[in-house]
Amino acid sequence: MKLSGNTIFITGGGSGIGRGLAEALHKLGNQVIISGRRKGHLEATTKANPGMQSVELNVEDPASIAAVAQKLIADYPALNVLINNAGIMQIDNAAGVIEEDLLTSTVTTNLLGPIRMTSALIEHFKKQESAAVINVSSVLGFVPLAMSAVYSSTKAALHSYTLSLRYTLGGSSVKVLEIAPPWVQTDLLNSNEEPRAMPLAPFIAEAIKVLGTDSDEVVVEQAVMLRNNPGPGEGTFVKQFNDMMTQPQ
Repeated sequence: MKLSGNTIFITGGGSGIGRGLAEALHKLGNQVIISGRRKGHLEATTKANPGMQSVELNVEDPASIAAVAQKLIADYPALNVLINNAGIMQIDNAAGVIEEDLLTSTVTTNLLGPIRMTSALIEHFKKQESAAVINVSSVLGFVPLAMSAVYSSTKAALHSYTLSLRYTLGGSSVKVLEIAPPWVQTDLLNSNEEPRAMPLAPFIAEAIKVLGTDSDEVVVEQAVMLRNNPGPGEGTFVKQFNDMMTQPQ
């Protein structure tokens, strides 16, 4: 996709990968609007990036999504890029009882949120000369982390939805992309200081570079092996991966 001259809306843009993408795209000459539930994070991000805008959004609430979409279309008629980035990740136990609050909040935020947000903006995007919907999934959608089974499942579902969306929008002005990050040093599972995770800055730099190509998927080099795992015998690597992740560090 073209990396400048866009009007871009990013969910979950006040921290982590969302903020990293927002700042990188802002510097490239795009009008960037970020959203989230934590007003303090939004204000800190926009203050550090003059010209960037923000709006409060609860992606778990369909009414909030509808209201924000309506406001965006009215305030930013040139809006042509949506980055569905907002997500939550919690530890669960698929072999035991999974708490209802964890289940519903994760599925609603990570899967229903992007679908609802896309649905609310898609007719507007179809009217643009060039537009893009970018879904941020995870390599855990291809190689699940068993200790976070619900999160991994939502990312697998988001990948599937992205494929369907890309097919149904084929021939239109709307391009559909997927960013599948590896483990990155962010607030998710308090991974900011995790040595096994990829530092945020190099991830963003590499992701932006791939985003500027014609590729439908943004997969950094560190994520390629996990992205390519699905297929016959995939369970062998899934076991090896989870055995490794459960070993004491």
